[in-house]
Parts: sequence; C-alpha cells; structure tokens
Amino acid sequence: MIKIDNLAFSYGKNQVLDNISLTLEEGRIYGLLGENGVGKTTLLTLLCGLKKPQSGTIVADGGEIPSRRSPSWLEKIVYLPDDVAAYNDKACLWAKNCGKFYPDFSMDKFAAVMAELETDVDKKLSVMSAGQLKKTHIAFSIACNTRYLFMDEPTNGLDIPSKAGFRSAILKYTDEQATVVISTHQVRDLENIIDPIVILEKQDVLLNASVEEISSKLFFDYGTELHPESLYSEQLPGGFIQVYPNVGGKESKVNIEALFNAAHRNRDVIKSLFSK
Repeated sequence: MIKIDNLAFSYGKNQVLDNISLTLEEGRIYGLLGENGVGKTTLLTLLCGLKKPQSGTIVADGGEIPSRRSPSWLEKIVYLPDDVAAYNDKACLWAKNCGKFYPDFSMDKFAAVMAELETDVDKKLSVMSAGQLKKTHIAFSIACNTRYLFMDEPTNGLDIPSKAGFRSAILKYTDEQATVVISTHQVRDLENIIDPIVILEKQDVLLNASVEEISSKLFFDYGTELHPESLYSEQLPGGFIQVYPNVGGKESKVNIEALFNAAHRNRDVIKSLFSK
C-alpha cells in the first residue's frame, strides 16, 4: 500500500500538485485521469522516486520512501513512461539482461505477453515500429512481476487489436496482489479494467472512488429525454448519454468518458457527492 499525505510539487512558480492525499491499495488497477498539465506524469514520477516531494510525504509498505531510491524499493516497482527507448538488442536479450534487476522477473511471462501482443521476441528494438516498441516495453513491465506497476499512457501508439491485447495481458498476467496505476487520456481503451478511478484537477484530487461507489452515486442514462438534473449530456445516434445524481439507487454501467466530463464541469457537486 502507498499512502500519500499533503503532497505538493511545483516547477518553479508553476504549482502542479498541492496538498494531494491518496491511498493506493494492493490488488487494484487505478485509472489516473485528468486534463493535460494537471500533474499525472509528475505524480507517477513522484511515486516511483524519480522526483522528490517539495512538501508532504509518500510512504509505501509502512516505511519505504520512494525518493530515497533504495534497492529494496526499486526491485518492487516498474515505471513505464509514455516515451520508450529503442535499444540495439533483440527483445529477448534486452529483456533477459534488464530482468536481472528484478528478483521475480519471468522470461516465460515476457514471451507469453509478447505473443499476446503479437510481437516478435527475436526482433531488435531499434528496428521495431513505434507500436511494436511500446508493446515490448509493456511486456517487460508486466513480466517483472513487481508489487507496483506505474504506466504512463501505455495505449498511445497501439492499434485496435493491440489495445485489446493490452487489456487482456494486464488482467491475465499481473499479480492479483499488485498495485497498478495507469495514467491515460484514452479512457475508452481501459474502461473495462480500471477500478478505482482517480481524477486529478489543477492542484487537487477531484475524485477517488471505486466503480461500485460511482454507480451508487451517479446514474448513467442512455435514453431519449434529457433529465432536468443532468450534470453532463452528449447526443448520440438515437438519444443521449447523460449523467445525473442517482437518487433512486438504480443500477447503470459507468461510462468513464461521461464521468470525466461531468466531474470536470461540476467540480463542487462531484466533491459534495463523494465526500459523504
């Protein structure tokens, strides 16, 4: 578990995160959402220790401080950035050599995920397409079998079949006790696997809730008539998708894109609903 308390970070005079508090529990796949510039990538780099909080704390497993970059912490984490490097090695050799830094790395799992993503383990990273390169790094990240996996826009550059393969690989090959945090703008790519959902806004956490909690407090209506208390609506062929408070306890399927737009346009209402 990772506990974040009153975390703040700025780039010069640009305050990106301010007084952020979150708890990231084991066995969850967190979706980290937010507009450009709200600090999603900054938060991921703080979590893995590449940056140090300017105030506040991040504590993992009861005592690990990520910014200290201790060997015991580094062997527990993998951070997959949006931009990945193309090394002049075959994928299998690169993974084997890098995997030595991770006690639970599995070459068999690497090969299995590469197969799931339809990528050649014997191909050099330096001659791969951008999508193939991204899939190779995804496969390695999963094969490290770490307790924490932080991924920044992992589906960027993937085609439609590869996005399906990514979802399958995350569900099939990540440990049930692992904590996975995925920052994304491509919410439709990950809609069926992320839970809980964290929405960052400028310097604050707008929402941190499970899909079950979201569906208990908000109703996602696919109908033909606009609801008078609609927080967000968007016209679709034959009707609307709209979001409004779930006062009757009805069940509905959470639409993450509509959720994000509803939260973005109704910050105070959303904070009030989910603070109860």
